[in-house]
Amino acid sequence: MRKVFFIVLLVSLCCVSCKLTPTRLVGKAQGTYYSIVYYDARHRNLQPQVDSLLAAFDLVASLWVDSSELCQFNRCADSMEVSECMADLFEKSMSISALTGGAFDCRVAPLVSAYGFARSNRRDLTQQDIDSLMVLCQAPVWLSKGSDGRKVLHKANAASRLDFNAIAQGYSVDLLCDMLQTYGIGSFIVDVGGEVRSAGAKPDGTPWSVGVERPAEDREDAREVDVAIPLVDCSIVTSGSYRKYYEKDGMRFSHTIDPATGRPVSHTTLSASVIDDKAWRADALATAFMVMGYERATAWLAAHSDIDKVYFIYDDNGENARRATPAFQRLIDDFDE
Repeated sequence: MRKVFFIVLLVSLCCVSCKLTPTRLVGKAQGTYYSIVYYDARHRNLQPQVDSLLAAFDLVASLWVDSSELCQFNRCADSMEVSECMADLFEKSMSISALTGGAFDCRVAPLVSAYGFARSNRRDLTQQDIDSLMVLCQAPVWLSKGSDGRKVLHKANAASRLDFNAIAQGYSVDLLCDMLQTYGIGSFIVDVGGEVRSAGAKPDGTPWSVGVERPAEDREDAREVDVAIPLVDCSIVTSGSYRKYYEKDGMRFSHTIDPATGRPVSHTTLSASVIDDKAWRADALATAFMVMGYERATAWLAAHSDIDKVYFIYDDNGENARRATPAFQRLIDDFDE
């Protein structure tokens, strides 16, 4: 009788698994979209929780919400008490800055604004203008912890400002993934503006799959997939120069600013895609590699073997060329099989 009961229960569970359908959530956040797909045996609709989390995150890290902690800090003269989330964003940003030799730097906000990639109009900058702005971008910003455990963010120059745009979307993806896991959901894929992280497999055992965008000729062109890969318990983020730019005298200038020169990058790298366990780290590294360019980034990767899944697309005499690290290439080959 026990064996019969066990078999009936097993068949019943298998039938429930077969009937498990995905829950799909879509919405807007951080000036872009979000798309979440998850499998939940309880069929819960977590849209309110998702929207609440993203709204709360905007109140920390958004440059477009005047009351956000980030905007308040950028307006303050010297120091401000900050939340754990704001402190964590800053610490993670500075850790990637140190790791990449300054190719990633959240203090670059004054230059980003001056080039018209934030809320201000673009200016025609002289070298003297750039030099003055770089003084602000290189001024010390640091975090301290009081005896009561509260975090305080300081700046040496009152005009210094921070910009978390190159890490915030990835960070929000990780927050959403953590939230889904607290609800006991282990099979999902989260996409915020093209920055993606997955967990588990689909009920039929197949992995989640994602595509890397093919660089467009024009920012308004439809999106096309360049390569597709399986994404298993990790994130992928692509940083590119072909959607955000301005044009002057027939030339395009990327929104990616090199902190070392104070100018938009001028190399031929079109995009860098990074796979990492965490979306915030993939986000920041993809930006750093776009600052470095393909050749410098390749040399950097040779000295950092723990970061082994990267895919570059760059211009080679008018044609798109591709280079994948061996580990990334294996994922492409796995998908094609």
